[in-house]
Amino acid sequence: MFPGSACGPCTSVPTRELEGSFWRGSGNALHATTIVAVQRNGRVAMAGDGQITFGDRIIMKQGARKIRRLYNGRVLAGFAGSVADAMSLFEKFEGKLEEYQGNLVRAAVELAKEWRLDRVLRRLEAMLIVADREHMLVLSGSGEVIEPDQGVVAIGSGGPYALAAARALLEHSQLEAPEIARTALKIASEICVYTNDRITLEEL
Repeated sequence: MFPGSACGPCTSVPTRELEGSFWRGSGNALHATTIVAVQRNGRVAMAGDGQITFGDRIIMKQGARKIRRLYNGRVLAGFAGSVADAMSLFEKFEGKLEEYQGNLVRAAVELAKEWRLDRVLRRLEAMLIVADREHMLVLSGSGEVIEPDQGVVAIGSGGPYALAAARALLEHSQLEAPEIARTALKIASEICVYTNDRITLEEL
């Protein structure tokens, strides 16, 4: 449970436990992207690359937008995985935000429950990072809602590289959240073949 919140039966674990299935996903669809989110000095930034890959061999699109603003622009959401599945989840999540009056944690927990238990939703192959000014969360189809220990989180095939770069910049520079997110994703794009440097960046 998140400290100081009544969000219900959610899970909070250290970011290092996001390795393995959280980085890779259950299929090829989750390989082909990188999303990173950073909090610093009251600012929140989320960056995503633009590459859409079909299977392991074909780049289908270079300039896709994998980050959206939800709830009248007060929430950022980014996805790794199937585009169609992610759009369905964005729609569901925005409905939860409306239902719970913008309470990000409550909306995330309720979506995760439904995602895990619903026969149709649990087949969706995607992961989400959602963020407002107070919280950054990772949602998965296994019903997990994870809040990172530090002010940075990343998903997708380039996630480990973006996470490492962002942590180093947080510790050893005075850059603000947008510059850290953009630089971390640029570094990931130079390492991960499934990530390009056509970066979309949104900020709260």
